[in-house]
Order: sequence, then C-alpha cells, then structure tokens
Amino acid sequence: MRRTLSVALAAAAVAVAVVPVSHAATPEALRWGPCPADVTSPGLRCSTLRVPLDYRHPGGRQIEIVLSRLASENPARRRGVLLTNPGGPGASGLDYPGILANPALPEPLPQSVRDQYDVIGFDPRGVGHSTPVTCDLTPEQTARGNVRYPEDAADVVEQAGFAQTVARQCATSETAWMLPHTTTANTARDMDRIREALGEPKLSYLGASYGTYLGAVYATMFPRRGDRIVLDSNLGPGGYDITAMRRFGRGLEDRFPDFAEFAAADPGLGLGSTPEQVRAKFFELAAKLDKAPVHGIDGSAFRGMTFEKLYADLSMPNLAAIWRALDTGQPPPPEPPRGDPGNPFASRLHVICGDSRWPTSIQSYQRDVAVDRVRYPMLGAAAANIGPCAFWPKPVEPQVRIGDRGPSNVLLVQNLRDPGTPLVGARDLRRAFGDRARLVTADQGGHGAYGLLARNTCANDAVTGFLTTGELPRRDLACAAEPG
Repeated sequence: MRRTLSVALAAAAVAVAVVPVSHAATPEALRWGPCPADVTSPGLRCSTLRVPLDYRHPGGRQIEIVLSRLASENPARRRGVLLTNPGGPGASGLDYPGILANPALPEPLPQSVRDQYDVIGFDPRGVGHSTPVTCDLTPEQTARGNVRYPEDAADVVEQAGFAQTVARQCATSETAWMLPHTTTANTARDMDRIREALGEPKLSYLGASYGTYLGAVYATMFPRRGDRIVLDSNLGPGGYDITAMRRFGRGLEDRFPDFAEFAAADPGLGLGSTPEQVRAKFFELAAKLDKAPVHGIDGSAFRGMTFEKLYADLSMPNLAAIWRALDTGQPPPPEPPRGDPGNPFASRLHVICGDSRWPTSIQSYQRDVAVDRVRYPMLGAAAANIGPCAFWPKPVEPQVRIGDRGPSNVLLVQNLRDPGTPLVGARDLRRAFGDRARLVTADQGGHGAYGLLARNTCANDAVTGFLTTGELPRRDLACAAEPG
C-alpha cells in the first residue's frame, strides 16, 4: 500500500490535517432522542450533528451526521467516550454500540468497558441516515458487485464497460455534489466534530476492518485528540487501495485451510475426506458453475459466497450445505433477507475511489489478473479485476500518510487467518505507526479478533485491559490458539 509518498506529498497531507482545527466553528450542542426506526438495538438514543461538506470552506454547505449513544450506567465513568465504527466503507454504525453490547453474543463488550465509557456509533457521511449518497444503481448492478472472476483478458475489457457505467452514474447522480468530499479524511474530521459536540477533550476509538483505516487516519490527523485507539482486523496504511483489494485473493488462501479441515472432518458432507480433496472440490465446483450455473449461482458468485462465509467460523456449516447443494444440483439453503444494497455500495465506492489514486489503464488490470490468477488461484483474478475506481475523478486532496508522530496509544489486534484483511496489512500498519502502536495477534481464523464472535481469551483480555487501564502491552503479543 502507499508507503513511498514524496516529502512534498507528506507535507501536504499534514497541512490538510490542520484545516479543521484552525478554521472550523464550534458545533452545536447535541440533543438526544429516539433513533430512526431501522435502529433496533435497545437502550440507544440518537442525535444529529451538522458538519461542513468541505472543510476547506467550513462556513459553506452543511451536511448531517446521525449518531447514537449507549450511555454508561456507571455514574463514576471516566471522562471520555468510546467512538465506534464497524467497517465497510458503506456500513451503518448506528446499531453498532448495541450489537457490541448484545449479551446474546459469545463475547459481548465487557461490562468493565461499558462502565468506563458512553459508547458512540454513527453513520459516516454519505451512509444511511447521514446525508446518503446514491449512484442510481440497478438491482443487477448491485448484485454483480466487484466479484466477477475473469477467465481471460477479454473478460477484463467487458468488466471495464460495466465499471465505467457505474462510475458515470455516480458522477451524474443527484448527490454528485458530495462525491469529492465523501472520503476517509473528511469522516475523520467529522469524528473530531463529534468529539467537540460531546464536550470531550479526547475520544477513545474502537474500529473494525475499514474502521481500522479510519481510526489510523484520525490518529494521524488529530494525534493529541485520541485517547485509547483500538484497531481490529487491519487494513494496511494505504487503506482500501488497489493493494488491499488484491489482498482479498491472499486472504482466502490464508483462511481456506480452516474450512478444508472442517469439511474433511465430516466425510458425510461429500466434499472430501482430506483438506486436499476439499480444496480440489472448490475448483471442481467453480469450473462446473462457470459452465452451467445452478439456481442462478455461477462460478463468480460461488467464489464470492465462499469468501464471504469464511468471515466467521459459525458460517462454515452453512457454507458446507451450500457446496453440497450446488454439487448435487439442488437449491442452496435460503439466505436471510438483506436491505437495499444501493446506498452501501454507492457510499463504499465514494470512499475507496476518493481516498487514493487507482490505475486507469485496462492493460494494467489485465496484467494483475494474469498474475493473481496464478498466485492466488481461488479468488485472485476477481480481486485484481477492474472496478469503477479506474474511471473516478482525481481525489481533491492528497491521501493521509500514516506515520509515527504522536503518543503511544494505538493497539492493533489481528487474527492470523483473516480473509478480508490479511495479516500482512496489520504488519504493514504496525510498521507505519512505529512506537505509537503495539500488535496483538491471535492464532485463529475469521474477520474480527476482539469480542462479538472472537473467543481468544488472550487477545480479548489484552484489548479490554488497554481500554480500561490505558496501558499498552510492553511489546507485541502473540496469542496462541485456544481449544474449541
């Protein structure tokens, strides 16, 4: 990811970072009330904050950021709040404090953390209830997404036509005025406005997946405003750039052995009696579905579905059932209904395309596809395929360079076998932060190393200890696998 910026570019990024500090007006006080109807977690209250669309012109057009609060019931809570982000980009964060604290989860947010903080969620700019963006996407466009597996160079050209159409729709939609300003850097500035509106001198932060990059950008732009920063399942210091996208191929290769072992342990599934046979079954099914889709599922969808289901161990039985159904020509188990993906997809594109420069040459993607088809044969060609970012307008400001200037208050936590944000990204981010950070690794698979579904006691205790005491581990910590 981006680690070789010139000195001039790095200086420009720092200059950009101080704009909101010196020019932004003090935000209005927050008024808490009922949350939107689609926010279902109990105990949450919501509010709306107006922030500048363009922080270079803080007195100009304003947009709305909707946030939620799960208040601590401890009257002696420490001064500060725990701001959260579940990832994405494009994911709503309003329900996230309630999800984190849900007692039905295997590992809910510990009461010791709840006692210390009001837990704050928010929809980032462009997402959900926070002045949402649109690209006027059709159901067919959102269903296709970015997981098409190209068989040859001609398929990349065909995908380029699709990608260019989507980029044009985003640039001409009714919310095109937000396109240059829906970026991670501006969301970090919004976070600091949230801190101000809450009346807090500092904020603590818990971010997962893309939320790690958002937290890293905040910690870089506002190094003295962060208190205790926890980044779970880490992107590298370039965020969701082309390197991160291509790393999905590596992530599936890292993670798949866990599923192969699971499936081979039950020969009755018919997917193979050894991990090697299960891996061979993957390629057999993908090839068969490429030639003749089953119940609307082709080879690309099969690869993407397998990748997605390996985010959590709990999804492995369902994934095995899907494979078995497709192998025998039966309809796969029904999936739970999802909301309209139009805004999540559109806002995701706004951020990843607006944060960094992407290659514009179709030939460069053809070369990447050819390389990654060999290097990461399960998903690499799809992860390297061309997307709308190749046809996006040039970003309006330099990308923030993550560096080591600031206090030592950042804890990275990472599974060894994460399909979505592979370990290599966490190690890159750790190096970028230098002595500001420590890295805790957990010998487990899946996306998400702290709480919720993650059961590694060593990693969970390290994060909880940091959030409650503020003390980082003295050195990077490697947590061994735990039974079960």
